[in-house]
Amino acid sequence: WFIFSFLKELLGLPRFPISGVAWVQAGSPVLSVQSDRASARRPGTGASRGAGASSMALAVAPVLCLARRASRGASLSRVGFSKRRVATLESPAAEKEEFQYKIDLEGLVSLCKRRGFVFPSGEIYGGYGGFFDYGPLGAELKNNLKRMWWRRMVHSRDDVVGLDASIVTTPKVHEASGHVDNFSDPMVDCRESKKRFRADQLMWAKVELEDGTEVGYVSMVEEGNVEEALKKAAGKLKKAKSVDGTIKALKIKDMTEATEEEVALIPSPATGQPGSLTGARAFNLMFETNVGPYTDAASKSYLRPETAQGIFVNFKQVAYVTRMKIPFGIAQIGKAFRNEITPRQFIFRSREFEQMEIEYFIDPEADFKETQEEWIMEMWNFLKAIGLKEELMEREVHKDDKLAHYARACTDIIFRYPFGNSELLGVAARGEYDLQQHMKASGEVMNYQVPGEKRKFVPHVIEPSLGVDRLFLALMCSAYDEDEINGEKRCLLRFHPCVAPITCCVFPLMKKPPELRELSQKLARTLRNRGYNILYDEAGSIGKRYRRADEAGTPFCCTIDFDTIEDLTVTLRDRDKPEEVVRMKMDEIPQFLDKACELPMFGQDSN
Repeated sequence: WFIFSFLKELLGLPRFPISGVAWVQAGSPVLSVQSDRASARRPGTGASRGAGASSMALAVAPVLCLARRASRGASLSRVGFSKRRVATLESPAAEKEEFQYKIDLEGLVSLCKRRGFVFPSGEIYGGYGGFFDYGPLGAELKNNLKRMWWRRMVHSRDDVVGLDASIVTTPKVHEASGHVDNFSDPMVDCRESKKRFRADQLMWAKVELEDGTEVGYVSMVEEGNVEEALKKAAGKLKKAKSVDGTIKALKIKDMTEATEEEVALIPSPATGQPGSLTGARAFNLMFETNVGPYTDAASKSYLRPETAQGIFVNFKQVAYVTRMKIPFGIAQIGKAFRNEITPRQFIFRSREFEQMEIEYFIDPEADFKETQEEWIMEMWNFLKAIGLKEELMEREVHKDDKLAHYARACTDIIFRYPFGNSELLGVAARGEYDLQQHMKASGEVMNYQVPGEKRKFVPHVIEPSLGVDRLFLALMCSAYDEDEINGEKRCLLRFHPCVAPITCCVFPLMKKPPELRELSQKLARTLRNRGYNILYDEAGSIGKRYRRADEAGTPFCCTIDFDTIEDLTVTLRDRDKPEEVVRMKMDEIPQFLDKACELPMFGQDSN
């Protein structure tokens, strides 16, 4: 008892009765303090108070191990990882509250750069607008997202196969699809600042008083709460003009709706002065390139603006070689390029991006709305499974006058980013438009022959399309959190284990004795051989190593301590429940990770 009392005073543990058995029972208040206090302030944790305290810590570490071993006759419990948060002295159970962001877009950009998720492309030369490089953690997270999507949408289904079409193809493909003539955004120039704006994203309103007095015009680039921002701008304009009266309700429009007379009166967002904006005109978004040794009209081609056309032109061959029967889908993950007028909001709208798309071919006589709804739910459940917060997601059905020229219907899944609600993915009913266009342009028949029947038809298409980069950003937003452990603020990313960039960190408690390092490296090798990305780290205190792992989104950490040498058990720490301590056999860790990293399969048997 004297030893334990002494340890409590030395380690700063709470003053409550404790026995040798309670000391080692998982989930006890003492253990919950111990887990993130560098595993009960073990040696090498940076918790020492000078050389004397450091020496004393070395002396008490074996005593802690002996105490745990002595109590194992009382059956050391293993704490399960349930979805319910456990209430302890350190972390009382909290009632569920509406989600509030604890970080803004600027802070998220900083985090991504600091921890190696995303870098500006060519930053040593000042960067290059609309292009980004994914760092070590970002590359792992992005690849995990693509792998989970492919596993869920292709490998776990009997009715979807994969394809990887080329980025550059004959320009006839883009001519037939209508991209060469019609793939454009309306653009507005500011003659004074030389800046360009997308006309449908440059919002404006006429400012009038209730008595009909015209005050002027206000404008802004669409972002956040446009109505509120323009109201404030209108109030400032009224004050600057020194006029009295109540401002009428603003009628907000975009620049595609402005008349020639109004264009001359609308101020440029770049200068704040009217008269410098041009009218809206079409700007083709495709990147041109040249194929071959000569630069002439015959060598001109394009970087694909979407991955879908590669699927359509290969439809007939894929159906033949796979012997797939309709309904079936062709999936593809790949790069696409759009020369955006104003890339913005970090990686949300960039000029080089990656898409995950499925073209699902159905019978024209089938109920396309039912199939579309099935894919909407499939995508919704996938987003939930990988860790997006459902309260940040909602549906948006396109009205008939807002549909693309090829679409019969379209529903978007909208995500609430820190900068506002924006499209994350879309599920469109494209009809037979694309296949018919390629049939006309190529002369190749794209009919599907119904097996055992004389009936032929051109299939209709349901297209679930998801941007990898937008999903990456949405997941970063959903995962970021802040809390306190023992009064210390902690920043962390709560990634699902199946997508986390680093699945598990392996830490030796100390660099010496050599057995700690050898056992740690052995465990790391074993887990890597199972296909997991493992970080081995022996630098710094154990507490600092935990914090680094938390900020990288690592769900589990295994600490090899003096007990491990004796009985081959390790301390398993869960990022989301740091107040709990679990002792687990080394040879049980691979099976534990296999189970924890399973991607939940909705609507199907995951076995």
